[in-house]
Amino acid sequence: MAYNVKEIIAEKPSRFDSGHRMCAGCGAPPVARMILRALKKEDHAVICGATGCMEVSTFIYPYTSWEDSFIHTAFECAGATLSGVEAAYKSLKRQGKLPEDEHTKFIAFGGDGGTYDIGLQSLSGAMERRHDMVYVCYDNGAYMNTGIQRSSATPHFADTTTSPAGTKVPGKMQPRKDLTEIMASHHLPYVAQSIATANFKDLYEKSEKAIYTEGPTFLNVLAPCPRGWGYATEDLMKINKLAVDTCYWPLYEVENGKYKINYKPAKKLPIEEFLKPQRRFKHMFKPGNEWMIEEFQKELDERWEELLRLEEITNRE
Repeated sequence: MAYNVKEIIAEKPSRFDSGHRMCAGCGAPPVARMILRALKKEDHAVICGATGCMEVSTFIYPYTSWEDSFIHTAFECAGATLSGVEAAYKSLKRQGKLPEDEHTKFIAFGGDGGTYDIGLQSLSGAMERRHDMVYVCYDNGAYMNTGIQRSSATPHFADTTTSPAGTKVPGKMQPRKDLTEIMASHHLPYVAQSIATANFKDLYEKSEKAIYTEGPTFLNVLAPCPRGWGYATEDLMKINKLAVDTCYWPLYEVENGKYKINYKPAKKLPIEEFLKPQRRFKHMFKPGNEWMIEEFQKELDERWEELLRLEEITNRE
C-alpha cells in the first residue's frame, strides 16, 4: 500500500500547543513542536524543562503548552531530574506496578545557558550513567531569559550585555564551545546537530531516531533569538538557512561513533552572509574590523574541515 509519509506526519496531533508567551520569531517553539511530533501517538512522555525562556513562557500556572507530563526543574539540573524520573519508572516496571504495555519516553529541554554551562555536570552525569533519555539543547547562543548575557555557546565577537562591543573589547573574545562534540566524546549511541525551520525533515528524523534509540541520546538544535541576535522577526527561516549554508551550524549525526554529515552546501556561503542580518555582529563591519570576520571565517573553515575528516575516518571499511 502506497501512502504519503509527509501527510501522515502532518496529521499527527501537536503535543506542544499554541498560546505560549515565547517571542514572535523565536526559534525554540518550532524545535519543541517538531521533536514531540516524532513521538508515536500511543506513547506517553515525561518532559523536563530547565529554567529558561521555554520553561517560563510555556508553563505559567495554571496554563501549559505541554500535552504530556511536565516537570520544571532548576537551571542546572535537568539532566539529574529526568534521570531520576527514568530510574523510578524502571523500578516501578520491575516491581510490576506499571502495565507491561505502557511506554513512556523521557525528554529534557534546556537552553545553552542551562546546558553548555551550569547544567553541564548534570547532563554529563546522566549521559555517563546511561539513562534511557533524550536531552535536547535549544541553542540560542546566550542567557536570553535573564538579559542576553554571554554563555559559552555565544559566538566569537558577539555583542551581549556581558561582552559588550566597544572601543577596547570587540565583543566576546572566546570561540564558541562545541558541545555536540563533547557529547559525542561520551560515546553515546546517538548524538545529532539539527535545526528547525530551515529543515523540518532533518529535525523530525533525528528526533525520531533519538527518542527510539535505547540509552542516552543528545540533540543540539539551533534556536535563533530575535531579541538577542537582533534580526527581524519574520527572518527566522532566513537566519536558519544561512546558518547551515555558511556551515556555521552543520547538520550532522554521530551514530555509534560513526559521523554522517546530512547536508553539504553545493556552494558554501561566506560567513558574512550569516553575520550581516544580526545586530549583535554589526560592529564587525565597521572600517578596521575586517580582521574579526577573517578570524571568524578561519575558525569556521577549520571546524568544517575537521568534521569532514571525522566523517571520512569513522566510515572507513
